[in-house]
Amino acid sequence: RGKKLWRQCGDYGMSKFLKNIWPSVYKSTPSPLALTELLVKNQNWSSRMKQTDSLFFKKLSEQKSPKLMWIGCSDSRVTANTIIGMEIGSLFVHRNIANVVSHTDFNCLASVEYAVNIHKVTDILVVGHYGCGGVKAALKNDARYPGVIENWLRLIRDVRSKYNEKLEMIESEEGKFDALCELNVMEQVINLCETSVISNAWKKGQKLAVHGWIYRLQDGIIRDLGVCIESEKDLKNVFNKHSLF
Repeated sequence: RGKKLWRQCGDYGMSKFLKNIWPSVYKSTPSPLALTELLVKNQNWSSRMKQTDSLFFKKLSEQKSPKLMWIGCSDSRVTANTIIGMEIGSLFVHRNIANVVSHTDFNCLASVEYAVNIHKVTDILVVGHYGCGGVKAALKNDARYPGVIENWLRLIRDVRSKYNEKLEMIESEEGKFDALCELNVMEQVINLCETSVISNAWKKGQKLAVHGWIYRLQDGIIRDLGVCIESEKDLKNVFNKHSLF
């Protein structure tokens, strides 16, 4: 029965397959107009890409592993490939609220492990952005986000607490906000380097560097925060400085 259904899938499309597998949840009604328009836009995009390069999708499907990983914010205004001008397929991307790397986030850790052990990436970019809503909520103790979001923001509030004394030395609220956005990136770089995935890669002699960058929405420019960790020794040197500020 399984082979027959898979043949139906191939011959008649996925909707035929789903109708046989899950008749109780299959809907024959079309998607709302707004979503249908997205499908039309997808078809138009596909046509444009093939007009530009008739082999585009064939080459994309055969493309080798990317050598860069991007860990960034979920903010819809910060799209990885677009802002660094790289083609589709050139980045392995993981995104979440405020570009956090937590040792209990198996989604992030699994992505990193796949990037490092399977794709053999040589560089991981932890990229935050000024004006980050998650960082702002953590800075101001915003109470609008109960539940899981509040638990997530606690990870950023820990960064704020760690550097609170020096953040309070900054007079303007905008300056504090910018500084915490930067510090959050740098702390996530350290968190990433402390994972077993990165540590084991370095122990095996694998070439791998972790970088901290930040993007400004107002001008579209990425700033290199000057943190680049390529080994356990580099990581120890960061700790020996006692502060990233």
